[in-house]
Order: sequence, then structure tokens, then C-alpha cells
Amino acid sequence: MKKNIVRLGLMLLLSFVFLFFFLRSVDWKEVFRYLAGVNVFFFALIVLLVPLHLLTRAARWHFLLRHEKKGVRFFNMFAGNAIGFTVTNIFPGRLGEIVKPLYLAKKEGMRKGFVMGTIVVERIFDIFAMCFLLGVFLLARPLYASIFRVNSEAASSLFFWGKAGVALATVLLLLCLSLYFFKEKTLRVASFFLKPLPAGWTRKVLSLADEFIEGLKFFHSAGNVVVYAVMSLAVWLGIVFYYWLLFFAFHIPVPFFVLVPYVFLTMVGASIPTPGMVGGFDYFSKLAMTSLYRLDANLAVGMTIVMHAVQILMTCLIGYAILWKEGLSLFQLKKLGETENL
Repeated sequence: MKKNIVRLGLMLLLSFVFLFFFLRSVDWKEVFRYLAGVNVFFFALIVLLVPLHLLTRAARWHFLLRHEKKGVRFFNMFAGNAIGFTVTNIFPGRLGEIVKPLYLAKKEGMRKGFVMGTIVVERIFDIFAMCFLLGVFLLARPLYASIFRVNSEAASSLFFWGKAGVALATVLLLLCLSLYFFKEKTLRVASFFLKPLPAGWTRKVLSLADEFIEGLKFFHSAGNVVVYAVMSLAVWLGIVFYYWLLFFAFHIPVPFFVLVPYVFLTMVGASIPTPGMVGGFDYFSKLAMTSLYRLDANLAVGMTIVMHAVQILMTCLIGYAILWKEGLSLFQLKKLGETENL
């Protein structure tokens, strides 16, 4: 309990620090002036298309799950994503990343460890997909230099985060490959370190570890990896499209591909484990808008608040509707996630 309180306190402190820099020197009259001028048509599209990434993520997830079970219901995969993001939006620590696979495993009668392994694969390819798009964007700069001028400091920042993302994704990928191709050795090492624990606990942990490694089985085929990489690019191009509509809603007609670095930086901010991504997402969104596109800081704040609020509200409405249909509560899922996260 004490550890959870300390962890929550640190996350809230982190959120407040980022919010301070996000809201510093804001002229609220200017913010509301920008909000009043929003294009209603594009704003309506933004609201209606919130489920887009839930649908594309569900389709991508099915590609991994089919190696374990044929005929997984698409609605259950969609619901798992919606509920996972809802839990992440409400509770700190990105607990939804654990709740999502546990929910689907229970609904489809699948092994928990296997489904959790697929989530690790998802996150690795999320990072790789956005780093690839960012790399293409940076290499193609001479082609659009006349319409997108970025200062050297902003370009240097993009290179730094891009290289950090590639390094992180590469380490995680190599770790996963090692776990899969050296499964028996991995389990023997784990068994050695688990010796001090009671025999029942050791068996349970090793069983879960075995299932988890099985969740990485799609790596056995290079074709699977290529197909999944393409699907990951499709997921993130859909997200770029969604944010593209946001810029049009605020009368900022920018070329589609120019928004890749913005989405990349918001992904960095969203990865910070604050409740509802509050603070980290907002600060990096404002940073990208002001440094990359030279938008007025008040406009950047208004756009970010609108986007973040719409995403959280609509995702939580979808998640709550599914929970109501299933007869579940958020606190039941929170308890489930915390139990597995101990």
C-alpha cells in the first residue's frame, strides 16, 4: 500500500510539473478566442473518428492472436482496446496496458501470458513505426523545405528523440527475440532466481513466463514480421490523419506528412505514466506546435486542450458503454490489473 501511494505521488508530481510548463504564461482570453473560431465540420469529424485507432489496433491485434486461436471476435478485441485506454485515462501508471490483455484472455478463454506477450510486440512496433515515419520525414526534408522551415534546435530535438526511440525499440526487440529463440535457457535462468520462493509461486510464475514467450511466436516467420510492420504503419498513419483534421479544424492547412513529427512528439509525451496522459501529452503537443510550426502558444494550448479532452471523453464513453454491457466496473478492472502487476 505504501509503495502504491509513493508511486502515485510521484506520478502526480510529474503531471503537475509538465502542466506548469504547458500552462505557463497563457492568455486565456486569446485561448477562448481561438476556440470560438473552430470549424464546426472538422470538429464534428474529430469527435466521430475517435474510435478509428481502436478499430485499426483491433485489426492489427488479430494478426498476432490468430497464432494462438482462430476466430477471435473482433468486438472483443475492439472492446479490449477501448477498456484498456479507459483505464489508462482514469488511473495512473498505464494500468490499462495490463487490463487490456487480461480482459481479452478472459473473454476468449486464452492464456493470459500469451495475450500479454502480444501487447509487448504491439508497443515495440508502435515505436518502430513512428521512428520509421520520422526517419522518412527527416530524410525527405529537402523536398518540402520551402513549405516547412524548422529551426536547428527543433531539428536536433527530433533527431535525439528519434534515435532514442530506435535504440529503445531495438533493445526491446532483441530482448524479445532472445526470449523466443532461447526459451528453454530463459526459463532455466528464471527458475534459478525463483528458487527462494515457495514452489507454488515458482510454478505459477514459470507457467506465466512460458505463456508470455509463446505470445512472441509470430517472430518465427520473417513474412509475419513484415506484414505486422506494415499494419503498424497503417495504424500510425491513421493517427496522423486524425491529428491532421485537428489542424484543419483550427484553420491551419498543413500538408499531411508534415504532421509526422508532431505525432511522434505527442507519442513521447503520452508514454509518460501520468493519469490520463495529463501533463506529458499536453506539454509535448504544445512544444511541437510552437517549435515546429511556429504557432502562437495560446493557439497551441487551445488546440491541445480540445484534442486531449475529446479523446479522453469519447474513449471513456465508449469504454463505459462496454463495461455497462458487460456488467463490469472500472474498479474491478483496476484491481485485476494491480493483482497481475504485483
